[in-house]
Amino acid sequence: MIDLDDIDRAILRALADDATQGAGALGRRVGLSQPAAWRRVRRLQDAGAIRGRRLVLDAQALGFGVTVFLGITLAAKGRTGLADFERAASAIPEVQTVQHVLGLYDYRLRVVARDISDFERVLRRRIMTLPGVGAVDANVLLSEERRPGPL
Repeated sequence: MIDLDDIDRAILRALADDATQGAGALGRRVGLSQPAAWRRVRRLQDAGAIRGRRLVLDAQALGFGVTVFLGITLAAKGRTGLADFERAASAIPEVQTVQHVLGLYDYRLRVVARDISDFERVLRRRIMTLPGVGAVDANVLLSEERRPGPL
């Protein structure tokens, strides 16, 4: 675990908001020079606090108007079954995340679809045919507020 000060937290919040900004803009935003901001970012990367920078796609803008969270309970829970399920679920383009969870379900999937009919097709033809699927529970996303992280 890395020890973070207020400037480190400000850098992480700024990068979570816009990871494309350069060290100069970042430095101005948090009150540091460009070289000092760059050194801080490199230290955070080296410590593992920053694991990469990702492009965030807007599913709605790309024509995927429905997001559904699926709770998946596997019929059999051996290690091989878990790995087979994860591999197969991750290969479905509409599945955005595959999370192995503790609780009511074994897995939670975030699935996007163009509309509810498209989701039904994905569910019937892809999700329900995954290895080991026993039961599926669905929750349709109505709205979402994005937060930068635990800072």
